[in-house]
Amino acid sequence: MTRNPVGWFEMYVQDIERAREFYGAVLQVGLEKLGDPNDPAMEMRAFPMGKDFPGAAGALVKMKDFPSAGNSTLVYFSCADCAVEAGRVVSAGGRIEHEKMSIGEYGFIALAFDTEGNMFGLHSMQ
Repeated sequence: MTRNPVGWFEMYVQDIERAREFYGAVLQVGLEKLGDPNDPAMEMRAFPMGKDFPGAAGALVKMKDFPSAGNSTLVYFSCADCAVEAGRVVSAGGRIEHEKMSIGEYGFIALAFDTEGNMFGLHSMQ
């Protein structure tokens, strides 16, 4: 395979608007409502995607019987300098698990929790 195999991710949330506001504030992006699927109990807000937004696509998802937090999925968001986005986490309502740290030749990461209890990562090369 000659491309990144990650094609989609979902982060389960309990309060979709609170989560949308959190990620919008931390990552400085808009999350758009996706057309509701056949399940009326499911809501989705997508991160920017398409040819103008390279990288893996994904969404915040509120769905009956799919609680947030406690899952084994860890999404890393790409950043120019992960300390910048990490610096927005607390004011957006989340908490920092680990400030920016080196991962050697692979750059730097920071780990945080969102308003829904999901841990996520921020990654940068500087």
